[in-house]
Amino acid sequence: MEKKRTEARSTSTRSRDRGRATRRRLIETTARLCKERPGAELSVAEIANAADVFPNQVTYYFGSKDSLLVHAAFLGLLHDARRIERIGRQAPDAATFRRNIARAVLAMPSLPSVARALAAAISRPELAPVVDRHLQLLFRQSERFVNQLVDGRGWRTRRPLDVEARTFWSTALGAVLLVRAGAHGTVADLDLAGALTIHDEPEDAQKS
Repeated sequence: MEKKRTEARSTSTRSRDRGRATRRRLIETTARLCKERPGAELSVAEIANAADVFPNQVTYYFGSKDSLLVHAAFLGLLHDARRIERIGRQAPDAATFRRNIARAVLAMPSLPSVARALAAAISRPELAPVVDRHLQLLFRQSERFVNQLVDGRGWRTRRPLDVEARTFWSTALGAVLLVRAGAHGTVADLDLAGALTIHDEPEDAQKS
């Protein structure tokens, strides 16, 4: 009897591992397709074929194609954010940091997909928790990065770090949504660097 229970647990563990691997493969494949074909309308069949899975596994693991697209969009965004951090670390001063970060973020290839994911969440409330979960992860990742940079270089921010991260990303993502919605201009017209309050000047210089 104990042997059967052990075998059952082992089989269950292997099944969960395969499920997690399939789920991860679907997300990574969809993220790659979105990057390779920005703006294209991907079908479930295309995604399944590229990931080497059955089409019904998309709905089995994610509930809908839109849910999968949200996961994939934010995976791409988080990967881009990691690259942005490397750019930020190379900045010799806070002014250069603000300028370089803003320029790099607005050029991220994942932004169009994320804008589509946000728009989908507006029209489909069941996707809102998925979007929120990924946004919170992005905010925490950015907050940790800024905290390390500020502590390591003696820089300061005029806002709490969590507010700094949320304000910056809300500004960047909001700008992309406006442009995609047809607002006049481009994201290049935005002073995204101005959304950052990170500085390295002495306090007295800031007050003068």
